[in-house]
Amino acid sequence: MNRIKIHLDKRLSESHEICIGYDFQDRIGLLIAKDFPANRYVIVTDSNVSRLYGKAFLEILRELGLTVDLLEFFAGEGSKTMETTLELTSRLLKLGLDRHSLLIALGGGVVGDMTGFVASIYMRSVPFIQIPTTLMAQVDSSIGGKTAVNLPQGKNLLGTFYQPKRIFTDLKFLETLSDEEYLNGLAEIVKYGLIDEPGFFEQLEREVPALRARNREILETVIERSCRIKKGVVEIDEQESGFRRILNFGHTLGHALEAASNFTLAHGKAVALGMIAASRISVYAGFLSPEERDRIEALIGELGLPVRIPEGLSLPDALERLAMDKKKEGSELPFILLKKIGIPFISKEVETSLLEKILGEMTS
Repeated sequence: MNRIKIHLDKRLSESHEICIGYDFQDRIGLLIAKDFPANRYVIVTDSNVSRLYGKAFLEILRELGLTVDLLEFFAGEGSKTMETTLELTSRLLKLGLDRHSLLIALGGGVVGDMTGFVASIYMRSVPFIQIPTTLMAQVDSSIGGKTAVNLPQGKNLLGTFYQPKRIFTDLKFLETLSDEEYLNGLAEIVKYGLIDEPGFFEQLEREVPALRARNREILETVIERSCRIKKGVVEIDEQESGFRRILNFGHTLGHALEAASNFTLAHGKAVALGMIAASRISVYAGFLSPEERDRIEALIGELGLPVRIPEGLSLPDALERLAMDKKKEGSELPFILLKKIGIPFISKEVETSLLEKILGEMTS
């Protein structure tokens, strides 16, 4: 088991660890019992993960003598709402959870976001642990303390910064991951190569066949490297006051496309399209070279992610969603662009006409 320490400002949050390994759920149970004593534990998961892993993990904890229950909600982005939040908190109250209890998020990004949000507001906060079961959650959403639910107007518009006590990343979970969910995670991994390490981007270019085949050795390497990149950004800027915004590369437009599709466009696919759009904008702005743009689009396509906006998606609706983005500052919406692969910067001068042009190019 590899351990990665996230060192945070003590005035804001406690430092904690990411523990990465393969098929170590029994040990996760032992570590929870040893390191995080509580009067009650509740596993929060979704209907898919509950069937695959939830009930088995519940038994692991019960066999250790812990008082533990399992709560599940219907799987999918559509459950990431205030309605689900209120339902979960009501069920926690019925179980008698108090501030000496602990929540365990067992699932992908939706489960992690929901559980973290509930933990941050239930009785003015209870501790929680992340056990991410998707590639995207393992390399991105479980790390950094962002929690949120969606509103009809857009993604993640209600949320908090609230750090987990620990993150347990078991690569065994990835063996039952659907192709679409796996692609979601690959998109986030590509992002790290673009915003931080050109050498990592080059490694991804070399390892396309191994990544598509889910080679365990390569996956362990890229997951650990991705986690180290994100933890480095979070340590510098935990609450996204400036530098951490580079993690939004591809996400500003990606979230708008996702919402405009009524969340039928998967998050990773939307982010992939957002990264391509941001790369093209960077070329038009005179920074990124056309050759590097072509490398970015080639890698995204070779991994099996989309390079064209799907037919039927309303571009005017996507642009309207951008106007409600939570990162907006007055009339300005910061965009993360690239000077070169590995050198991102924040731009506040992306014209709507240019966005329309780029989106038009990507649908024609």
